Amino acid sequence: MALAAALHADACEIYTDVDGVYTADPRIVPDARKLLEVSYDEMLEFASLGAKVLHNRSVEMAKRYGVQLVVRSSLNREEGTIVKEETKLERMLVSGVAADKNVARISVIGVKNEPGVAFKIFNLLAKHNINVDIIIQSIGREERKDISFTVAKQDLKETMDLLNEHKDGITAQNVTSEEDVAKLSIIGAGMTSNPGVAAKMFEALYNANINIKMIATSEIRITVLIHEEDVNRAMRTVHDAFDLAD
Repeated sequence: MALAAALHADACEIYTDVDGVYTADPRIVPDARKLLEVSYDEMLEFASLGAKVLHNRSVEMAKRYGVQLVVRSSLNREEGTIVKEETKLERMLVSGVAADKNVARISVIGVKNEPGVAFKIFNLLAKHNINVDIIIQSIGREERKDISFTVAKQDLKETMDLLNEHKDGITAQNVTSEEDVAKLSIIGAGMTSNPGVAAKMFEALYNANINIKMIATSEIRITVLIHEEDVNRAMRTVHDAFDLAD
């Protein structure tokens, strides 16, 4: 991708073991549909939320230099998926579903309900290059509050060690962790102009008796944290709810 940008190429074809970007992992959702086109922003979300088709740095560089990406298979001559700034197709409400099992939840319990506490926690992690994703802060009680967030599983031990080592400095009463969790996300540029997307996702999970632990949103994606054992079933359930099947 860097070479394509340096050469001012119009497009960069990337050959992989799959013939494009799908609405979900076909190994988990057999009726997942291949997307003909997807925007850079949507592909960035797919790449960062568990889809292994493209590395997010490749997509970031393609977006920055305006190079179209074409994801196609090295095993056949099937047309792939075009990743570009604006798609000609009508924006879908939801383009796809992604899951990430490489995640752990950490809760910092009973920190003081005062300015600067969240800064101390996340500045400490930033200094050690630990990336944080979903963050939830509870409503204060008795001048105390809880802060929960997710990290990659490989960062769990270091994060816990750091927080316990600096427990007094961040005013925490306790630090707990949970590993048997996973992130499930829906991505779609059409979300910005269509109300009710979150409600539809939550209804599908409710009907499947799947509990939601945490929620995070952006303009084009909704992510929930659920039990890891439920994530494959949840992916199929949400995929069906939004009629994404082939």
